[in-house]
Amino acid sequence: MLKFVGFAFAAAAIGLIGVAGFSAWYLHNLNKDLPDYQQLAEYAPPVTTRVYAGDGSLVAEFARERRLFVPIEAMPDHVKYAFVSAEDKSFYDHAGLDFRGLVRAQISNIGNVLRGRRLEGGSTITQQVAKNFLLTSEQKVERKLREMLIARKMEQTFTKDHILELYLNEIYLGNRSYGVAAAALNYFDKSLDELTIAEASYLAAITKGPSNYHPIDNEARAVERRNWVIGRLAEDGRITPEEAEEAQAQPLGAQIAPPLGARDWTMEYFAEEVRKQIVELYGVEALYDGGLAVRTTVDPHLQKQAGEALRRWLVAYDERHGWRGPISTMPEVPGEWAEPFSELVDDLKNSRKISDDMAPWRAALVLSADAKEARIGFPDGETAIIPLDLMRWAREYISANNLGKEVTSAAAVLKPGDVVYAEKYEAATLPKPEGAAEDAAAKPTPENAYALRQTPAVNGGLIAIDPHTGRVLAMVGGFSFQMSEFNRAVQAQRQPGSAFKPFVYSVALDNGYTPSSTVLDAPFVAPGVDSWYKPGNYIEGRFYGLSTLRLGIEQSRNTMTARLAQDLGIGRIMDYVDRFELSDSLPRELAISLGAAETTVMRITAGYSVFVNGGKSVEPVIIDRIQDRTGKTIYKRDTRECQGCNTDFWSGQSEPQLTDEREQVMDPRTAYQITSILEGVVRRGTAAGAVGRKTDKPLAGKTGTTNDYKDAWFVGFAPDLAAGVYVGFDMPQTLGQGEAGGSVAAPIFADFMVEALKDKAGIPFRVPSGVRLVRVNARTGKPAGAGDTNVILEAFKAEDDPNSSRSLEDDYTLDPLSAAPQAQDNEEDLNGLY
Repeated sequence: MLKFVGFAFAAAAIGLIGVAGFSAWYLHNLNKDLPDYQQLAEYAPPVTTRVYAGDGSLVAEFARERRLFVPIEAMPDHVKYAFVSAEDKSFYDHAGLDFRGLVRAQISNIGNVLRGRRLEGGSTITQQVAKNFLLTSEQKVERKLREMLIARKMEQTFTKDHILELYLNEIYLGNRSYGVAAAALNYFDKSLDELTIAEASYLAAITKGPSNYHPIDNEARAVERRNWVIGRLAEDGRITPEEAEEAQAQPLGAQIAPPLGARDWTMEYFAEEVRKQIVELYGVEALYDGGLAVRTTVDPHLQKQAGEALRRWLVAYDERHGWRGPISTMPEVPGEWAEPFSELVDDLKNSRKISDDMAPWRAALVLSADAKEARIGFPDGETAIIPLDLMRWAREYISANNLGKEVTSAAAVLKPGDVVYAEKYEAATLPKPEGAAEDAAAKPTPENAYALRQTPAVNGGLIAIDPHTGRVLAMVGGFSFQMSEFNRAVQAQRQPGSAFKPFVYSVALDNGYTPSSTVLDAPFVAPGVDSWYKPGNYIEGRFYGLSTLRLGIEQSRNTMTARLAQDLGIGRIMDYVDRFELSDSLPRELAISLGAAETTVMRITAGYSVFVNGGKSVEPVIIDRIQDRTGKTIYKRDTRECQGCNTDFWSGQSEPQLTDEREQVMDPRTAYQITSILEGVVRRGTAAGAVGRKTDKPLAGKTGTTNDYKDAWFVGFAPDLAAGVYVGFDMPQTLGQGEAGGSVAAPIFADFMVEALKDKAGIPFRVPSGVRLVRVNARTGKPAGAGDTNVILEAFKAEDDPNSSRSLEDDYTLDPLSAAPQAQDNEEDLNGLY
């Protein structure tokens, strides 16, 4: 027996020695092949690039992973301790491994195996850092051993605070959030130092499984888990029992952040332009991983007003031209329609026929329709109605100039299975019938009534600029970015029509003409490229004789503008306009005087800014400053040095003066003369109805419309704000007879400017030195007599003689009745550009 026991003991000892030797050999080999943990000393994770408005509010985020890096010193204690208490309460005491926790986890795993649940690892925070940064998540013994070896080495190399900093900045917390700082913003729209104990505890609660504690789908479980973390904080002595009780009583209050990109539908086109410029400056990697802080020029209030104004009037134009039919149709409407309709809506979103940025419009399925109303349903199963009075606009679209018969039945417009847009009708009453008396009673709005809507086929762009600095304060490139990313404010090259005329008249004012100079408005013929060039006025066949330059712009006279351009010479006009950088390739044709050259909304608005800022060049900019992840400024638009700006003490010195480095591209007196004339366009001219009657604030601008009403423009300004609007089809076609700049684009400009200037003082346009304001007859331009009633103040340069203004009366060209080609079928023969 003793021999047997001795033999067994020897065998066991040899076995233990063998196991120990094998283990040492195995661990030695694992240790040789460990990843380099020293790289964690210089942790520089991919960080979200954030784009800010001029007022500091967040505009957009760009990243592959939504992450913000915050050093451990800047993290509040209750945030750090919430994670320590929830994940590794002995973190500050162990040396990387918690053997007690490891044993406890293995005991729990017995039950997890029986229940088919995921196994627990008993990992410390240090082990989790090792796994997340250097290893995989596979559940193998070898991976676990490697994790433990790395954890021990990390504890010997790094401080506890550095390890915790790595953990809190790397951990995934759901809602596209990597790290606690990103999670704080995405769930609570707060920075870390603003988080309450309850909010920090929720973030610590979701580390085990964000989807299990979703703040909306699993709110009850989320609150329970959060309260457990709060209890652990109190148990560990990190907070008082009173603080714990108060925190546990608070509602969850978490939300789901919007997707990466623009934070608001009105900002989408602007954010995309910013994205393009950052990529051009620094590349894709810097944009998505560099953690740049980009301060832009946009004004959120103006941007919102611009987006809403453009949408409102595009819808108004579209509804004037009738109903083009539903977005799509379901062949049959089943009894349980909500789920298949929701699937259809997802398909339509993927094909860009429906988009989320059209809210408050909602995709709706027509369930039934009769004479009085259509019953509709939404993807969430909710139902509503579209009463007949809220779809009377939906006459059948036949062409831009023709509509179908009046709508007298809802069933004539909609049928079951149609997929349409609907908007909740918020007014207290339905619209009054067309032609009803002002005091006529309107019908009450039916409960849960929606109005029928359709995505406009027409589109447009609006841009607003600070005319003194070129800072772009608002940019809207179309009706819906998700439906079309083409930015019509900066990418659409279209003819501006009469919106180009002020540049021609500027050349005249710099070459001997005054605003009171007269030019003959009569039939005009000149040699063209392929035939005779014969422009016409807005009203075909109507001419007005001798007219002042002011009247030429105020009433948008085409033939007198062409005659004036002929006198000035097309070469002189082209050289002059090149200073404004309106177009990259101006055709050497007389037709450019009426706006036949292509330009963009941004370019022509910048050109108009020169008129109001005293003749200084303007370069539109959308980015003011860019900082890297450390806060170092790596780009700034304004590179001027301010001598004396950083003086520590005031000792009677004068305030610093910044140099004005803008180029003087036109005489400031000429600039004011054009400004004064364009103010007359708004007060008395082609924009008086659409713009002048909407506000008493000083405004100036010019309408523009092209052949066959294909493009509608309005470009104008207040003393400190310039804006341009374009409306047209992406594939050029007529907007319809009479759909000119004054009725299509000018109302958008007016709505935007009224809101933009609502709280601003009515500052008059600034008059430069060297300008005399003289009372003249508005029609003739001659100095006013005692009995004249139609009197205005006209701007003359100091050397001009108001009593002796130049007159251009000669026809210069051939008799149009005898010398023009006899057989022509050219649309230029009709009415030209106006």
